[in-house]
Amino acid sequence: MEFLADPEQLRECYEPAMERAVLKSLPRLDEHCRRFIALSPFLCMGTSSKAGADVTPRGDRPGFVKVLDDVTLALPDWRGNNRLDALTNIVENPQVGLLFLIPGVDETLRVNGVARVTTERGIVEQWCVNSHHPKSALVVKVEEAFLHCGKALIRSHLWDGTYQVDRAVLPSYGKMLKDQIAVSDTAEQIEQSVAEAYRTKLY
Repeated sequence: MEFLADPEQLRECYEPAMERAVLKSLPRLDEHCRRFIALSPFLCMGTSSKAGADVTPRGDRPGFVKVLDDVTLALPDWRGNNRLDALTNIVENPQVGLLFLIPGVDETLRVNGVARVTTERGIVEQWCVNSHHPKSALVVKVEEAFLHCGKALIRSHLWDGTYQVDRAVLPSYGKMLKDQIAVSDTAEQIEQSVAEAYRTKLY
C-alpha cells in the first residue's frame, strides 16, 4: 500500500480550496460563534502528546462552555472514568481542537487553540449541579474559529434518524467490557455499576 508523505503531493490530488473556505478562519469568536457555543450541548475535543492522539466527547446542558471573552473559553471537567487521557495530553501539549455540534443543525463550529487545566475556585465554581462543582476546568485561548459546512452530517443522516439502530443490535456495554478485559465482575454486575454511575455520578 502506498501513502502520501509530501504536503505538495497531497495538494495535487485536490482542487484549490474555495476562497471563502480560506477566508472564513477567524482569530477570535464573533457573535455567530458565541451564539453557536451557547446553543451547543456537545463537543468533541482533540488532544495529543508524545503517547499519541485522543478525541474525547464533552457534553452537558446548552451553554455549558463559557465564553469568557472574544478569545477565551472555559469548559468543565465533570466526573468521568479518571483516566485523564485528555487532561494529561494537555499538560504535555496544550494544543487542542474543539468541534461543537447543535442537535438538528448540520453545520458545526471548529475552534482551535491552547488549553490549560485549572482548579481555581473562581473558574470551577461557575458550574454547579446538585451542589457539585467540577474538580477542574479547561481554559482555552482561541487561536482560530470557523464554521464547518454540513456535508459530513448530511451524508451521515445524523439528525434525521435514518441510520439510527436499535440498541439491541449490540451487546450491552457491560457485556462488551467483560469480553474485552479480565475482571472478576460479571457482565451483569458491570452493567449495574455503569447504570448506577449514570444515575448518581454524572456530576
